[in-house]
Amino acid sequence: MNLEEHYNTLYTQSLAKIASNTYEIDPMIDDETDQRFGITLVIRPNERTKANIQSFLNEIQTIEPNQYYYPDSDLHVTLLSVISCYTGFDINDIDINRYVDLIRETLKSYTKFNIQFRGITASPSCIMIRGFATEALNAIREDLRAAFKSTTLQQSIDKRYTIQAAHATVVRFKEKLSNPTALIDLIEKYKDFDFGTFEVNRIELVHNDWYQRKRFVQKLESFDLR
Repeated sequence: MNLEEHYNTLYTQSLAKIASNTYEIDPMIDDETDQRFGITLVIRPNERTKANIQSFLNEIQTIEPNQYYYPDSDLHVTLLSVISCYTGFDINDIDINRYVDLIRETLKSYTKFNIQFRGITASPSCIMIRGFATEALNAIREDLRAAFKSTTLQQSIDKRYTIQAAHATVVRFKEKLSNPTALIDLIEKYKDFDFGTFEVNRIELVHNDWYQRKRFVQKLESFDLR
């Protein structure tokens, strides 16, 4: 996949939806009865990169104060959704130690790598930071896919879509936009902005809700890369 082309296509299509009022509003984000949970391998950006993202989000909030903004604690790149969130998932129904052992064995040969957050893309319901990683990221994903497929462990890898990008979702639309034209102008301003490059030296396995909100996330294990 050519990530630059992928992000640009999403950007063009999604901004057209914002401009034409055909974007999507997430109906679940304020639903306190939402019981969608799963387990995910995530990567956390460093403090400097998060600070740059929050400066961008602060500008958006002056235009669209009523949308959902990811706090520092929730910012992440999804390395792999091992069990995609669904209603009824119970962490006690799986042997998490088997997952940890399998992941640790798969990751043991990998060393640290970098991700650059550069520019903005979007979906019909979200604004995202574009992430660019070395080939190590997708090599890890492929090895984990193969490892899990060789077991009988519950997993839903690639069931929703095959993840290949390294983006971070930072805004979700939860209400009608109050000033879509100003929002588009601001997104255009940051279209190619360099938010920072950070070293990936740790990967976390977490039990999480759909939005990776800190109050619901339980860190199950950390895996340090050499």
